[in-house]
Amino acid sequence: MIHYQLRCHAGHEFDGWFQDSSGFEALARAGLVECTHCGSVKVERALMAPAIRKSRRKALPAPPPPAEGAEAPAAPPPPAPVPQGNPERVAGGPIPAQLLSMLQRLRAEVEKSCDYVGPAFADEARKIANGEAEARGIYGEASDAEAEALAEEGIDIARLPWVPRADG
Repeated sequence: MIHYQLRCHAGHEFDGWFQDSSGFEALARAGLVECTHCGSVKVERALMAPAIRKSRRKALPAPPPPAEGAEAPAAPPPPAPVPQGNPERVAGGPIPAQLLSMLQRLRAEVEKSCDYVGPAFADEARKIANGEAEARGIYGEASDAEAEALAEEGIDIARLPWVPRADG
């Protein structure tokens, strides 16, 4: 998946996630990428600042294999709950079926590839950024204030609409 900062012909800026750059180009040419503010389909990629890390991280050694007779590793935590409200509506209207499907695939990929840290998301993101915890993909919940504080500290995060799973 690739994240782009987008801009419509009216100057509104918004984020978009796409399979790859050619996927964005194909969807934009077909008029399937809409401005989240005004609905315009005249959308192009906006200039984005690169993500620059504050410090180099040292590679952490792999954990040793469990000793014979040791207990098996703990089961992974349960998947993140769906936030309250109606996640199938954005900007006062329903999410188009194609976008809902893409967001469901994105959710499945995040759940498959990342660790769920729940409401401790901001603290864990800081630990990872400071090299105090294993560098890995995480997801969880953060308030607007926590997300803003992370951004001010130079810690890159992405906020995603968390739609219901495709399998119900």
